[in-house]
Amino acid sequence: QVQLVESGGGLVQAGGSLRLSCAASGRTFTQYAVAWFRQAPGKEREFITAITSRTYYTDPVKGRFTISRDNAKNRVYLQMNSLRPEDTAVYYCAAQLWGTGSNYQRDYRYWGQGTQVTVSS
Repeated sequence: QVQLVESGGGLVQAGGSLRLSCAASGRTFTQYAVAWFRQAPGKEREFITAITSRTYYTDPVKGRFTISRDNAKNRVYLQMNSLRPEDTAVYYCAAQLWGTGSNYQRDYRYWGQGTQVTVSS
């Protein structure tokens, strides 16, 4: 069993930056693919990035967001730069043992509770 806890969300002005953290407990994180999804008000949850031995990004965040991991700390980070109002959402991390970095929610067994990111214009 893996427990995931996100942190680092908040309110930021457009053009600003935030770094989200996903902390894992219960298992060594090394063998897990970890992804970030987000859900804006009134919209479906969407994939934005994942990390295995490689990284994967959806087009709207390429060049602005960076996913990284610190296996020694059992953490995955999401550095978000040049934030836009349309990035406002609840951000979730998700993990799957031996995952492929899939962009489908159904491919991730473990989920955090989410952290709110609000970008003001």
